[in-house]
Amino acid sequence: MIKIALPVVASALVLSACGSDDKKDDSKGSSSAPGGGGGDKPTYTIGFQAGLSGENSALGLNEKKGAELAVEQANASGALPFTLKFTTSDDEASETKSVAAAQKLIDDKNVVVVVGPAFSGPTQAASPNYAKAKLATLSPSATRVSLTDPKNNFTAFLRGTPNDSAQGGGMAMYFSQKLHLKNVMIVNDKTPYGEGLAAVAKDGLTKAGVQVQSESAPQKTPDYTSLATKVKNSGADGLIYAGYYDDAAPFAKKLKEAGVTIPMISGDGTKDDKFVDNAKDAAENWLLTCPCMDASKEAKTAKFVTDYKAKYKEDPGAYSAESYDLANFAIEQMKTFSDPKSITREALLGKLKAATYTGLTKTFKFDQNGEYVGEDIFLYTVKGGKIEYTGNIKELSKS
Repeated sequence: MIKIALPVVASALVLSACGSDDKKDDSKGSSSAPGGGGGDKPTYTIGFQAGLSGENSALGLNEKKGAELAVEQANASGALPFTLKFTTSDDEASETKSVAAAQKLIDDKNVVVVVGPAFSGPTQAASPNYAKAKLATLSPSATRVSLTDPKNNFTAFLRGTPNDSAQGGGMAMYFSQKLHLKNVMIVNDKTPYGEGLAAVAKDGLTKAGVQVQSESAPQKTPDYTSLATKVKNSGADGLIYAGYYDDAAPFAKKLKEAGVTIPMISGDGTKDDKFVDNAKDAAENWLLTCPCMDASKEAKTAKFVTDYKAKYKEDPGAYSAESYDLANFAIEQMKTFSDPKSITREALLGKLKAATYTGLTKTFKFDQNGEYVGEDIFLYTVKGGKIEYTGNIKELSKS
């Protein structure tokens, strides 16, 4: 994302300097058990980082609500040998603001694990600081392939979702094997997420013998008219948009105005109800991929959906259930310490790296580089003004 991609707003493609004085050794501060508090039960904090304001904030808010619900329910169960708190840090889905947002959580010595960051650009910017602090980050949706490259030394980053190799490859598979397209235009939004997803999709299409045309349109492009006209006149029989819903919506409107009727697909950065709300009827028939499942369609997540709706008065969104799972994953590993007062950031990071956890959405397990082990991607279609679950893209591509 996100993609999630998976999806990054107003981000500068430059890593910012650390947000605190390098003379201060954060890893030393995190080695002692935080939150002793002097009571019978120690208190620990689960942190959360994502874009919680500004464009594309819906994705971060989806995840925040899932993690928050997990913490609330764990405390209410009465079964914990410690007490949990939950705190958030808003990076506005921006690389340039991510380091400071991360440092806020790092400087809070009671924070022993972080769910997030949500997006790839902010994750890339903040991960060096989290690694220095030995503070585990469990991301539900940062899908850029290169984040787990061992050369980065992002030793505290654990990806809780398939990366863009699976998502971009799924797009290419569906277009080439299911729809038998011959000439596809790929447009990326010039973010780390968009460029990474576009590159993987292009590689998959090229290997399948499909001709590929590539274009870029940076986030907050004021007018997509010329780009839509270029798509119309390109001769392409399919379109991939690698970017986020806040730009996908105006682009979709211009494509409709230009009379473009070819199959159009985007990733988890666009899979949000706000894409449909903003694009209106121009979103109809768009295909959307996501490593996230539709919690409302699965019996095993029915209670989660009920509890989520009771608390937030809305249905879970993209990655809400995955974020809920990752928070519970962290809580379960915290419960494995023989002495609840001995939980440290570094020790918890080690446990998370080695553990396997079966959640509501999937089984979470990481390789030696923090990469999620698994590659299921799901396809959704906008029908009648709603994002409808279509199925597993690999299975659909076989038919």
